[in-house]
Amino acid sequence: MKSSITDIVREQYGVTATSGLSGNDNGVRAVAEAFGYSAEELAAIPAEANMGLSCGNPTALANLKPGEVVVDLGSGGGMDVFLAATKVGPTGKAIGIDMTPQMIDLARVNAKKHNITNVEFHLAQIDQIPLEDQSVDVVISNCVINLAADKGAVFVEIFRILKRGGRVAVSDIALKQPLPDALKEDAMAYVGCIAGAIMIDEYVAGLKHAGFADVVVVDSGADLNAYSQVEGQSACCSPATKSSTLPIASSGCCGESAPVKSMHKDLAEVLSKCNVNEFAASVKVYAIKTK
Repeated sequence: MKSSITDIVREQYGVTATSGLSGNDNGVRAVAEAFGYSAEELAAIPAEANMGLSCGNPTALANLKPGEVVVDLGSGGGMDVFLAATKVGPTGKAIGIDMTPQMIDLARVNAKKHNITNVEFHLAQIDQIPLEDQSVDVVISNCVINLAADKGAVFVEIFRILKRGGRVAVSDIALKQPLPDALKEDAMAYVGCIAGAIMIDEYVAGLKHAGFADVVVVDSGADLNAYSQVEGQSACCSPATKSSTLPIASSGCCGESAPVKSMHKDLAEVLSKCNVNEFAASVKVYAIKTK
């Protein structure tokens, strides 16, 4: 089940990367603004890096400083990497990690096209980060850790690559109460960043178990329905396209199977019928490596 879900997630984000969605689209821009990006921030990055996949703005939480090395887990088209690169400046570096080849390709094209040189992108899963021990000052991520099959392994990897005194500043989805079985078993809800989420207390415990101190997970209060209020948008999933035929069983709130091309409609129904805000929250995650 875990490997099949990982394959589905990779497939869907690959479709999104080649869909042509960008910050030039009103709907995409509205999603980013709903989750904390300013108009100035969105104007400062390549429009193609923004595909409306956020659930927060981790660069606003991270207090990045010139000269720091920052890693973005699940970097997509490079949106947060490019924002971080501006903050750490030419003496620093922003590194993106993503498991989807199309996303890595898109991010590299964006960097080259806009002559952004203090960035790099690696094709890898976030539970197997191809970086040296204690080589990073800050780890950020945006609505991606919930998609990892083994979150404990992700937390251990984050701890491994951070320097002593390094910090975590993550935006993610976590649960306030257990999901109903129908929603928990819905592949569409998993790809949409809901069904794979863990309880807030589990999130804190997982980071502490990996070795972190001063762990805080805060409900941002953002309305997750912001995704479904925008035409053609649906949480962290891809829009309708004709390029993918991977079937996805959608047995939760929507009650019937649907092909990939109707994913956005399926998740919109999940968000409207299941009142997802009762169960899940957009959270801000903070932690420090003190040892």
